[in-house]
Amino acid sequence: MTTQGLHSHSLYKPILRPLNSHRNGDENNMLDFLQRLGKALMLPIAVLPAAGILIGIGLLMQEYSIAGGAFVQDAGLGITGNLAIIFAAGVAVGFAKDSHGAAAIAGVIGYFILSQGLIAIGGEDIDMGVLGGLLSGVTAGLLYNRFNNIQLPEFLAFFGGRRFVPIATAGLMLLVTIILGFVWPPIQGLVEAGGQSIVDAGAAGAGIFGFINRLLIPFGLHHVINTLVWFQFGEYNGVTGDLNRFLEGDPEAGIFMGGFYVIMMFGIPGAALAIGLAAKKERRKATLFAMSSLAFTSFFTGITEPVEFSFMFLAPLLYLIHAILTGSALYLATLFDVHHGFGFSAGVIDFVLQSAQGRGELTLLIMGVVYFFVYLGLFYFAIRFFDLKTPGREDEDEELAVAGSPGHVDTNPSGSSKFDQQSLQFIEDLGGGSNIRTLDHCATRLRLTVENMDQINEAALKSHGARGVMKVSKTNLQVIVGTQVEFVYNAMKDLLKNKSTNADQSNESSTRNETAEQTADPNDIAAVAAPLSGKLIPLADVNDDMFSTGMMGDGFAIEPSDGTVCSPVYARVEMIADTTHAIGLKTKAGTELLLHIGIDTVALKGDGFTALVEVGDTVHPGQALINFDLERVKKQASVVTPLIFTNLPEGWAVEHMATGDVTAGQTGIIRAKADTGSH
Repeated sequence: MTTQGLHSHSLYKPILRPLNSHRNGDENNMLDFLQRLGKALMLPIAVLPAAGILIGIGLLMQEYSIAGGAFVQDAGLGITGNLAIIFAAGVAVGFAKDSHGAAAIAGVIGYFILSQGLIAIGGEDIDMGVLGGLLSGVTAGLLYNRFNNIQLPEFLAFFGGRRFVPIATAGLMLLVTIILGFVWPPIQGLVEAGGQSIVDAGAAGAGIFGFINRLLIPFGLHHVINTLVWFQFGEYNGVTGDLNRFLEGDPEAGIFMGGFYVIMMFGIPGAALAIGLAAKKERRKATLFAMSSLAFTSFFTGITEPVEFSFMFLAPLLYLIHAILTGSALYLATLFDVHHGFGFSAGVIDFVLQSAQGRGELTLLIMGVVYFFVYLGLFYFAIRFFDLKTPGREDEDEELAVAGSPGHVDTNPSGSSKFDQQSLQFIEDLGGGSNIRTLDHCATRLRLTVENMDQINEAALKSHGARGVMKVSKTNLQVIVGTQVEFVYNAMKDLLKNKSTNADQSNESSTRNETAEQTADPNDIAAVAAPLSGKLIPLADVNDDMFSTGMMGDGFAIEPSDGTVCSPVYARVEMIADTTHAIGLKTKAGTELLLHIGIDTVALKGDGFTALVEVGDTVHPGQALINFDLERVKKQASVVTPLIFTNLPEGWAVEHMATGDVTAGQTGIIRAKADTGSH
């Protein structure tokens, strides 16, 4: 049976379910969702430096009576005045599986419907602000992942695919707006009252926020609380949030930002120096060199994560001290009437640019010098007294190799860029390409979902340049790289996409996989690998006439012992059922294969199934294609999974060469023979 025939079958309607590259088996878990949200927030937040720079320059120009200062300032305020729309577009792109602009358009349309609809229902005073943009963006991004590849009947075909996403978003947001029109007004009152109470709490509120902000860093969730405090709480001249109000000129704003300058420009460099000085004598010079570069990054840009992750897990006590000191810095800065802010982060760039708007710069500098020595003394004492295994003090087999140290691995060999080589090493350290389900990044870290967390080699990742490794759940992993993470991400993405390397494959498996490309010749079907681990079953024993009688083609079946379906061959993904329970593949030589997960699983409508690839992708043996919740599906249907060769030559059949249990990736389990006998 050809692929076209598959599409005509009732089980394979030509509405192909798209890949949601951010989804995983735990996506219903609130932590996973919040992490996705935190990552999506990075794009609109990345716009803020432009606003901060323009406003800062404009104010400095006006202070020194330079013409055009007001114009430059207003240009920056034009950005902050439309943050809700920016969040709607940016969050939608962040949630969309391929960051496509169609999601952004849908997010903006959703926000227009929501904002205008709320006014029509509840009056001019009803406004969700940045939260409305965030809600519209999340909705549009999720709908994009679900419908960007939808195929409509021919007379509506023009509106199919990505063009359908804004339509779907408009329809859903209309319903959401009607509901929120009656539900949101009392909620808005509570949000405004709660936010104002935090603002009115003054030094205490600022201190608590600083403490919680640092505690959420390990999970990547600090962006969520930052969004509320910096963009939603408090109001001045029609804008909300501490950051917005500060840039707008609110003299009372800046209490949730000013204290961070003390930590990022002075405290973190003090901690970095303490770590270097406390290193073992033979490693002190190399560790000081490495930590100094990270300290300068924090001082100059306000990005602290590379330093924080160097001790966060090795010495949790130090991180608790760091969180307490951060809270105390914000508390004291507010107590000393400091009102200072930033457009991106509390580094020296923003400190200078926002000096015309803020007040208390001298206080911050004096506090900074004090905190530098407080961090230096506390960290050095704690490291030495408790013998904490910070960088430069690890046991020999766990040492974090830094540039210039004996264990350092050269990441820039001749003929290879630094990031290509480091990415190749990272892929190997992560268990190989087949162990990586999804790959993404934020400002300083790689965000991944993996097949098997046990295959992650943390020590090797650190020796190849990772600042830290965070295992968020059984499948979610974060690798802290630093400010150059985007270059590492791009190189890894290219390597995984192009399959220029298969870091997890031994020479033996590489040879085996090379023969798997030639499955168009029935004699080479022996090279086909088992797509799942479990019990091998003859097709004739499958409890479904469509498969057992060979109606769709010959093949075999597996009763799986886990929920990961892998590619049995080198192939192109030709079809993914709209319910994700089946996938069609086609090899380079023309052989067509169908993997049908379970029997009667179409009735589950995709519940419990997650696609890890999309139509058009090129896949290799052992690469994960679909994850499904084995126990959940087993309760509702048979999980026996047939693999069908839909276009075997006339007169050829599949013969089993193995019985009993097989392992995913195992070859030699079947062969084809010129025999029209039974299965």
